[in-house]
Amino acid sequence: MTRSLDPATVPLGALAENMGIVLTQVSSECVIGTMPVAGNTQPFGLLNGGASLALAETLGSIGANVHAGAGRFAVGIEINGTHHRSATEGMVTGTATALSLGRNVAVYEVVVTDERGKRLCTSRITCLLRDAAE
Repeated sequence: MTRSLDPATVPLGALAENMGIVLTQVSSECVIGTMPVAGNTQPFGLLNGGASLALAETLGSIGANVHAGAGRFAVGIEINGTHHRSATEGMVTGTATALSLGRNVAVYEVVVTDERGKRLCTSRITCLLRDAAE
């Protein structure tokens, strides 16, 4: 069952807010968000690979938490990424697509693209789904 939320109602946390991440679509099946390159670069002016992974973890974790539902929460237990190319300006878009949505584990593939639609990074995040403490 796909669950959807209004992106404006989803809390991001301090890191994602500081990075300028903005959510545009939120559901258990797909989460989409954007992030500026400016402010998220390494010393040579390229988009930092860690910034791409932070975007990926943010989007995948949000999707997993939506999937977990009321009284449950998700925690990331593994993330990896392959960096295909970089960006020096503009906005990047991350699209987290559910690969597996189980009772205890959720897995997302996250593709980060530039404004031309060129793939910058492919990531996979695995989240453990837990019951909230009572």
